[in-house]
Amino acid sequence: MSDTGSPHRAESGAKPVTVPSGRIGIFDIVRGAAVVSMVLFHLCYDLKFIAGVPLPWFEPPLQDVWRCSISWTFLFVAGCMCPLSRSNLRRAVQYGGVALAIWVVTTVAAVDVPISFGIIYCMAACTLVAWALSRAHALPRGRVAALVLAAAFVLLLGLPDGHVGIAGLRAEIPRALYDSGLLSWLGLPGGGFASGDYYPLLPYLMLYLAGAAMGTAWAGDGYPAWAREARFEPLALVGRHALAVYVLHQPALLAVSALVAGVVL
Repeated sequence: MSDTGSPHRAESGAKPVTVPSGRIGIFDIVRGAAVVSMVLFHLCYDLKFIAGVPLPWFEPPLQDVWRCSISWTFLFVAGCMCPLSRSNLRRAVQYGGVALAIWVVTTVAAVDVPISFGIIYCMAACTLVAWALSRAHALPRGRVAALVLAAAFVLLLGLPDGHVGIAGLRAEIPRALYDSGLLSWLGLPGGGFASGDYYPLLPYLMLYLAGAAMGTAWAGDGYPAWAREARFEPLALVGRHALAVYVLHQPALLAVSALVAGVVL
């Protein structure tokens, strides 16, 4: 869901970051593993909630931890690869088009709750922000920035639920900011908002930018040989085609679930 290739420098407007020749193997492998995990997660979801197959173990907190492990990995790795991209604007437009198509299809199909502001929307929005920051020479850089942004991500995790902070250090957000529903894209969903997959700009932009900050640090220092040369072709192949797999896997899983439902029922 990102592009790297022959040696080049980051897009114009950014402080130059030399991109290593070839792909960074570890990114493809990690992203491929996340894609496989996502397919398995959605298979379990469809079997349980659409086909009616009893999966008593597929419940929170396991379900929530599994979901987060997938989406957080996608966003952090995408952020890491952001400084290496030839055109983050092109990537943002690509993601945005796919997100719009997903919303249309899930609305028309009405199999489950339509997906508004899902993970692909989030990738589009975060990549667009990263492009704008890069043009303004303001893309976060370095490990300290990454730690600060990761902490901000944790503190903002409760924003869609009306609060920020952790444990006893929690502050409530005025409900008036949520009432209109016009800021659902940002992380302030209205009372009637519903989505089958919800990843608003906040808090997830913080995680993406934490990845971008680490990506600039690694690119500046030079990627270690083990990261550049990491090889596990089955996962790497999936990782290189993550967006295509994302688009195609759910219709295939729904077909499988429909067949299973026919057997179960």
